[in-house]
Amino acid sequence: MMRILSAIFLSILLLAGCADRDTFPSHPITLVCPWGNGGGTDLVSRQMALFLKAELGVECNVINATGGQGVTGHRRGMLARPDGETIAVMTFELNTMHWQGLTSLTHADAIPLISVNEDAAAIWVRHDAPWNSLDDLVAAIQAKPNSLKASGTATGGAWHLALAGWLLELKQSASAVLWIPNKGAEASLQELASGGIDLVCCSLPEADRYYKNKQVRCLGVMSEETVPGFEEIPTFPSLGYTWTLIGWRGFGVPLGTPPERVQRLTDAMRRVVTGETVIEGKTFPDFMHDKGFNNRWRAGADFAQFLAENDDKFGKLLSSPEFASLSTGRVGPYLFPALLGGCALVLGVILAIREVRGRARAHASIAIAPAPEIDRVRGDVNVAIALAGLCAYLLLSETIGFLPLSVVLVGIVAWRLRAPLVPAITAALLLPLAVYHAFVHWLHVPLPRGWWGW
Repeated sequence: MMRILSAIFLSILLLAGCADRDTFPSHPITLVCPWGNGGGTDLVSRQMALFLKAELGVECNVINATGGQGVTGHRRGMLARPDGETIAVMTFELNTMHWQGLTSLTHADAIPLISVNEDAAAIWVRHDAPWNSLDDLVAAIQAKPNSLKASGTATGGAWHLALAGWLLELKQSASAVLWIPNKGAEASLQELASGGIDLVCCSLPEADRYYKNKQVRCLGVMSEETVPGFEEIPTFPSLGYTWTLIGWRGFGVPLGTPPERVQRLTDAMRRVVTGETVIEGKTFPDFMHDKGFNNRWRAGADFAQFLAENDDKFGKLLSSPEFASLSTGRVGPYLFPALLGGCALVLGVILAIREVRGRARAHASIAIAPAPEIDRVRGDVNVAIALAGLCAYLLLSETIGFLPLSVVLVGIVAWRLRAPLVPAITAALLLPLAVYHAFVHWLHVPLPRGWWGW
């Protein structure tokens, strides 16, 4: 009887497996967005997820995996299980991150599906800023280099490169305007509107809400031609500046994804971007037009060629001496976790050596006192706490933020080391601040900001 039931059960599993292969997708699809909630990439990703759900008949969810100047989200999406159920949201930074020493990941580490958007960078200032034109801003930069602060994305991201390239055209240093790294355009525009920075470099659609509410003004767009929907905004060439830069957004899947699933997703996305998929009378091109996003798309081999050409172009640009100041070299977003892991390893080795020596002394003694046993237990607990703290940082830092989490972890370490109360509190408060300042301001490596932006 048991054999018959087992055979039936295995047959059901086998048939279910075959059905799953024949009816892909039969499980929810996840789109991994490397940039923050509310930004242009996030908006485009969520609209694509909405239309894909209608096209594929399964839930399509967007996860914002921010951090590491775009590395975190790109890695999570492109190196996921190659089953077609995880789609990487890819952006301009994929053509620049590896040239800056941030990661070994390149466009060749994924199968390109389709690109859906190409938008030019633009310069934004507050509505009450003293600069009424791009020439006024240029005069301010030339008069007092390094006095203005700008943002728009992470260090070395598309909009940072856009600003830096323009500064070089002005015969200024690429860092003549201090760049404040951020998770995306939305967070940067909020900072601009509140007076925390002087200007933002991002695309026109990303700032459209602030522009319509008259919170910001645009001094120029880095495009060869006037952008539809923003005809009143002058282009850089029309103002006498030759520098232009176009950012792009697209989608891909991990290498090894079955070809039939790649084709299924590509065909579905092609129907979405061409307007064949309709939800309540609206199409994806309608959304792009309403938000001011350019709807230029490239699929399959065309997108792959576009990626290769861009990679070559920006490889030459970022390898030039003029852009050397923007390259982080060996300092990347995983340096701090690596240092944590290294410290934990060193601590473990030290405690292990002490343990071996302690046991050797204990065996050499005629009578073993209880104290070494207590010390051994305390050492084991310390090792466990150190490893738990490392895991807690890796798992919770993006959610809670570097500063609050580090204060707690350093406080626990000080407590375990039996430090006096005042020195322990001082170390817990000042050490994380010192590390944060060193990484963010000296090394230009953004650390997780979490719930409160800390």
